[in-house]
Amino acid sequence: MTATELMATPALTIHADATLPEAARIMARRRVKRLPVTDSEGMLKGIVSRGDLLKVFLRSDDDIAEEVRHQVIPYVFAHPAEPVRVHVRDGVVTLTGEADDPSLTAVAARLIQAVEGVVDVECDLSGRSVAHPSPPSDPR
Repeated sequence: MTATELMATPALTIHADATLPEAARIMARRRVKRLPVTDSEGMLKGIVSRGDLLKVFLRSDDDIAEEVRHQVIPYVFAHPAEPVRVHVRDGVVTLTGEADDPSLTAVAARLIQAVEGVVDVECDLSGRSVAHPSPPSDPR
């Protein structure tokens, strides 16, 4: 037997510019473990495997925490009264501390959920009570 006799035709490939979710979808639907990656001329550039796809989502908790601390927290909670703490365990990100604007908690959760490797987000942020001055009294 030869390789030609065993191979599937046409060859199942993916373009080098395709996203990881696209590659994962093709691999799952077609039940293949490896997918050749080609350039615009159809030349082989490499092979992506199931293991390669999983590596993206199997980031260390420390890596995830660093990305959340540097890429999300400073932009959502620009000047918090108290630092927002980030803890990650098994891909679950937990935020603790105090938020000046509690409505930003949902925004932070959505942005963190988009970080590769994040499994879930728990927000244990308390809202800061801001004293609102009472209206001036009428001197009459």
